Amino acid sequence: LGKFALRGCSSLTQLRIPSSLTQINEYAFSGCTSLIFVTIPSSITYIGEYSFSNCSALPYLLIPDSVTGIGKDAFLGCSSLEEIILPSSIALLEGYIFFECTKLSKITIPPSVCTIGRSCFYECSSIVQIIIPSSVESISDYAFSECISLRDISLPSSLKSIGDYAFNKCSSLEEITIPSSVESIGPSAFRECSALLQIEIPSSVTKINE
Repeated sequence: LGKFALRGCSSLTQLRIPSSLTQINEYAFSGCTSLIFVTIPSSITYIGEYSFSNCSALPYLLIPDSVTGIGKDAFLGCSSLEEIILPSSIALLEGYIFFECTKLSKITIPPSVCTIGRSCFYECSSIVQIIIPSSVESISDYAFSECISLRDISLPSSLKSIGDYAFNKCSSLEEITIPSSVESIGPSAFRECSALLQIEIPSSVTKINE
């Protein structure tokens, strides 16, 4: 399916992608603001950048395990998205994938993911709890910034770096334990976490940037 194929089709409500397709290209359904139902077949292996961005009525999405890559900003501004099921086959959550998905509350990061990209969950203000799997080694800059409802997050023993502003303004976060695998913590990583009562920084950390 080509780039911009149905971009801005603002009256489209349902979409069944045929099994003859293997890829959803950039901006394919961007701005389909009335879209509430999408079926993605198991023939799809890649979902392109901005492909469902600003589909502001979409509440739920199941991505099949056939998908091995999701481009950055794929679901940016999907402000009604409450739950998404990610495939167990992706290694990278690209930058800005769920940027400003303000109703997103149910998501499981699959155990195949190694990196959580820049601003991946930025301003996902309805997420209360998230478990980071033991495969993740890096949490990038702004990854969970302004997740204002986030109270509980579990960091794995595989984690090596926490990026700049990674948990900036997570104002409901009360406690966090940084595992002994972490070597670096970026500037303002926990800036304005106003409810934070306790944080443990292990001796493995050799660098806390300005």
